Amino acid sequence: MTFPRVPWSTRIFAPLLPTALAVALVLTGFMIDRPGNLAAAETAKSQPSAPATPETAPPGPPVAPATPQVAPVAPAAPATPPEAPSAATPQAAPATPPLAAPTAPEAPAIAPAAPAKTKKAAKGKKAAKQPKWQQAAPPGKIAPPGKYNAGEDPEFAQQHGWPVKTPPALPGAILPGKRIVAYYGNPLSKKMGALGEYPKDEMLRRLKGEAAKWEAADPSLPVQPALHLVAVTAQGEAGKAGKYRMIMPDKIINQVYDWAKEANAILFIDIQTGHSDIRTILPRFEWLLKNPDVHLGMDPEFNMNKSGKKPGTKIGTYDAADINYAAGYLQELVKKYNLPPKVFVVHRFTRNMVTNANKVTLRPEVQIVMNMDGWGAPWLKRDSYRDYIVAHPVEYTGFKLFYHNDTKKGDPLMTPQDVLKLNPKPIYIQYQ
Repeated sequence: MTFPRVPWSTRIFAPLLPTALAVALVLTGFMIDRPGNLAAAETAKSQPSAPATPETAPPGPPVAPATPQVAPVAPAAPATPPEAPSAATPQAAPATPPLAAPTAPEAPAIAPAAPAKTKKAAKGKKAAKQPKWQQAAPPGKIAPPGKYNAGEDPEFAQQHGWPVKTPPALPGAILPGKRIVAYYGNPLSKKMGALGEYPKDEMLRRLKGEAAKWEAADPSLPVQPALHLVAVTAQGEAGKAGKYRMIMPDKIINQVYDWAKEANAILFIDIQTGHSDIRTILPRFEWLLKNPDVHLGMDPEFNMNKSGKKPGTKIGTYDAADINYAAGYLQELVKKYNLPPKVFVVHRFTRNMVTNANKVTLRPEVQIVMNMDGWGAPWLKRDSYRDYIVAHPVEYTGFKLFYHNDTKKGDPLMTPQDVLKLNPKPIYIQYQ
């Protein structure tokens, strides 16, 4: 908090002012300069791609998608959230605002492209006044002893349909017999997430350490480590294809896939479509998804087909029909190649990011995880988990933890023990 600046002339004559007026000025300064609690998410996601095509590397420096953090650029907070939750149920900040996507390599050495949305870009605009739901936590957000925090109440979960009746698990299914702990990001970006922030060996060592913490916190479930690679990254510029997205070259995808195998981890490819349609993009990855240890992530935040806006300027959305298409596509791959069930992660941190969630079709060949993808203080993350995951049951739940964004305001990073108090307990954990 800062104190009001008083001109020199005023300070000279201040002693002459009535005591009541001086006190009023000070109090006014305190009232005006009260900072808000949350800022928009700074992470962007990028993903690998099928064989390189003219659309794989659009000309000019690509703009990083919502989650991937490539160059020293940080994603700008969405100008206007799709919905304005009440002060009672604030939503977590966007998990990953569009950053400049890493540029596809033209030479053996690949340099990350400057993200479209960066901290510098954000500074260029005067920040809008934060809505009430983004300001300091109201009193009583942390439940008193003996009470449940938001997202932890088993009765609330039961009233909304938990546990969900899931299809019988097929041979080789990962869920619900294991908990997945994943590192998210892109190797071309140190700011997009843990996957690219550290050198490969250190990154894998850190992932192993997190997996050990989760197994110690919940010995009932063995941990399946994973690398969650952003393979298609939303962009702030249209690019050659005019689709505001960039597909990672096969070389990068296969590099991360090799890392996953080295760590006995599974691989997720995450798709941020920009102005493309998931029905056009997803088939490009059959060459990768036909492998038994490769799974799918889909990010509604950067699907801008409905709004027509640039990624990062508005939070995107997917309907149940889009999720059902992708799940149906995965189901056919499982049957075609005789594979174990695929895990399908859908990110969500607002109500409108997924519409008609109750119409999502469950099938034995595909295990759907709704992942709470917003960042902020622990109370805010719990609120978002309750309001957008628990209150809209689909099949399984996930929870994302941000090493930097969750702690940037001085809040502690939630521990496995903290997250395991949630009800239902998340079975997919992602670190960015």
